[in-house]
Amino acid sequence: MSQIQEKINKLIENRETARLGGGQKAIDKQHDKGKYTARERIQMLLDEGSFEEFDMFVTHRCYDFGMDRKHTFGDGVVTGYGTIDGRLVYVFAQDFTVTAGSLSLSMSDKICKVMDMAMRNGAPCIGMNDSGGARIQEGVNALAGYANIFQRNVMSSGVIPQISAIFGPCAGGAVYSPALTDFIIMKKETSNMFLTGPKVVKTVTGEDVTQEQLGGALMHTTKSGVAQFAVDTEEEGIGLIKKLISYMPQNNMEDAPLAVCTDKITRLEDSLNEIIPDSANKPYDMTEVIKAIVDNGEFLESAAGYAKNIITCFARFNGQSVGIIANQPKFMAGVLDINASRKAARFVRFCDAFNIPIVTLVDVPGFLPGTTQEYGGVITHGAKLLFAYCEATVPKITVTLRKAYGGAYIVMSSKHIRGDINYAWPTAEIAVMGASGAVEVLYGKELKELADKPEEKAKFIAEKEQEYNDKFSNPYNAARYGYIDDVIEPRNTRFRVIRALQSLATKRLQNPAKKHSNIPL
Repeated sequence: MSQIQEKINKLIENRETARLGGGQKAIDKQHDKGKYTARERIQMLLDEGSFEEFDMFVTHRCYDFGMDRKHTFGDGVVTGYGTIDGRLVYVFAQDFTVTAGSLSLSMSDKICKVMDMAMRNGAPCIGMNDSGGARIQEGVNALAGYANIFQRNVMSSGVIPQISAIFGPCAGGAVYSPALTDFIIMKKETSNMFLTGPKVVKTVTGEDVTQEQLGGALMHTTKSGVAQFAVDTEEEGIGLIKKLISYMPQNNMEDAPLAVCTDKITRLEDSLNEIIPDSANKPYDMTEVIKAIVDNGEFLESAAGYAKNIITCFARFNGQSVGIIANQPKFMAGVLDINASRKAARFVRFCDAFNIPIVTLVDVPGFLPGTTQEYGGVITHGAKLLFAYCEATVPKITVTLRKAYGGAYIVMSSKHIRGDINYAWPTAEIAVMGASGAVEVLYGKELKELADKPEEKAKFIAEKEQEYNDKFSNPYNAARYGYIDDVIEPRNTRFRVIRALQSLATKRLQNPAKKHSNIPL
């Protein structure tokens, strides 16, 4: 055997060793937990045969606490690039079979390299997390490794899409990298995210709490809002990444890819003419409206379990990717509150950063009153949504279906904050407040005088409420001033939105030059 062949054989042997990560026993243990390995996850994510790996032979550079005797090829993370449906993406997947996926400086260097390449080449970056946290043996070097990743997350924000999938533990400083990305997917039961674990919580606060209660997928997608998606299996999570990517452009200089549309542009949806109940206080399901107007009734809802009073989702109109923000009368009457404002503001800003037009469906009675909201800073949080809409320069189309009251009317992409095309259904009510509240304010003196005459008072209130409704329980008062561009028949909504999007395809709008804005945080 020639020396060259020996070297080639050694290379092949080293590759096989590297592909085993922490070894077959560690792989079996991973499988026993119902988890896939880093390489298996990448194989599921990328188009077959498209993965090109970097830094397969990197090892750690730590010699303390016996680490000089433990060197594993790859050092706990698999990195590289490939394609999803033929589109370039960069990817890293933490390998729990190697020192529990704990982060070393070498690991960080590998991750930073693909993040830098993703930025240079204008392609999405996808991270799959499954790690025990910082590698304690490396001390401050491990912390430096995290910080290097965080810096790149921030620099990448709004330039390339960043998606995080949590398929195992993610604790301590490790949580900040996913938190800085655009979307987080968590697998139920096997994944968790928290800054301090149950043991520390017990020591410091005395609380008894499980990992799942403290930082599980359901908690983060329903209570904290940290994650947007909870999935039952890793296969489902990886399928979701692919679906998410399909709605997004490669970077902030491009538009999202156009899909082939098999749904008629002119399709009429007669059910929409009947969907608004006769009673202004009766709920209906806004998802039915969305299904009726988007291509083939398909949409991908983000943060579906959190702040259910507002819907944020991706969909398509005539093959064009859009972001939809819609009040949901089915929950809390579709009122805006702290959580709904935060959720929608972040979604609006993502769409604006990546040239995705925004369609807003409005049925909002106002902001949620009460001390809990005021003490919690609803003013600041509501201002986030207002700020996001005001700042957005992408095409913005608004359809008011029913209520649009007070400050919430302004906030929900009204004409006054650069809504491009604002439609209303004939059922729209645009006013400072509802009739009962308005009558109390407008006729407070008269109502006091009638305090001892209940029958007369009730009749007076009914008359004045009717008078108010006649004036404002329709869209024509706002249309008089040009604040509504047209009053449309509900069943025509799909066609009108598509035509509006077509007319705005060449929209050009720039904000004033500045270092950056100071969004109310």
